[in-house]
Amino acid sequence: MTALLEFSQVSKAFGGVLAVDELSFTLDRGELVGLIGPNGAGKTTVFNLASGVQRLSRGEVLFRGVKISATSPTRIARSGIARTFQNIRLFRSLTVLEHVLVAQSCRSASLLTQMLPFASATDRTLRRQALAVLEVFGLADRRDELAVHLPYGGQRRLEIARAIATAPELLLLDEPAAGLNDSETAELSGILETLRAQGYTILLVEHDMNLVMRLCSRILVLNFGRLIASGTPAEVRGSQEVIDAYLGVAD
Repeated sequence: MTALLEFSQVSKAFGGVLAVDELSFTLDRGELVGLIGPNGAGKTTVFNLASGVQRLSRGEVLFRGVKISATSPTRIARSGIARTFQNIRLFRSLTVLEHVLVAQSCRSASLLTQMLPFASATDRTLRRQALAVLEVFGLADRRDELAVHLPYGGQRRLEIARAIATAPELLLLDEPAAGLNDSETAELSGILETLRAQGYTILLVEHDMNLVMRLCSRILVLNFGRLIASGTPAEVRGSQEVIDAYLGVAD
C-alpha cells in the first residue's frame, strides 16, 4: 500500500546550514505519529516542506504517491494536507464561525454565498457542517464572537477546527499544546483521540512528552535535521541517543 506521506532523502539548506539533512520517513493512513526533538532540530522545517511553504534543496516529498515537492501551498492544501502553526494565526476581523467557513471555501463553495440568506441548499449544508465542526471543538456556542476574543486555549482549538474544515486527509499540528494549562491540555488530548478514531492521519510536533507518549503509536526523533530514532514510545524512551539529545534523565 502506498504511504500517505513520504519524505525521500529530503534536505533543506539555509545558506550553509542544513536544517533538514537527508531525511526519509513514511506516514501511513490513520496513524498519529509524533515528531520530536530539541529546539532547532528541523521539525517546523519538515512541516514547511510538506505544506509547500518552503522548497526543499534535495530529495522528494510525495503525498499519496504523487510528488508535491514543487507544488504551491494552495494546491497542497486543496489536495488534502492541512496544518497549524506554532504561533496562533487567526484573522482579527472574523468571527469563530467565519474562520471555519473560510477554511471550507478552500475546497468547496465560496464564503460569500454561504453567508447570504438566499444561499443554496449546498451552501446551507456547508454551514451546518461548519457548526458541527465547532461543536466537536467546544466552540459552537461562541460562533458569533470575534475569534481573537476567545481565551488562549479556545484560539488553539479554533486553529485545529479551521484545519479540519478544509477536509484534509493529513493534519500537521505544530505544537498545539504550547501555552495550554493542564485542563486545556487534557481537553486537547481528548480532541486528538477523537480525530484519530475518526480516521484522520496526524503528524504531531509537540514538546509535551506526556501527551506525545500517551497518544502517538510511533515517534520520529530529529536532531540537527537528521532522524536519530524511530519507533514506539517505549523504544524511543529507551534510546540512549534520544536521551542524550533531547529527553535527558528523569530526576
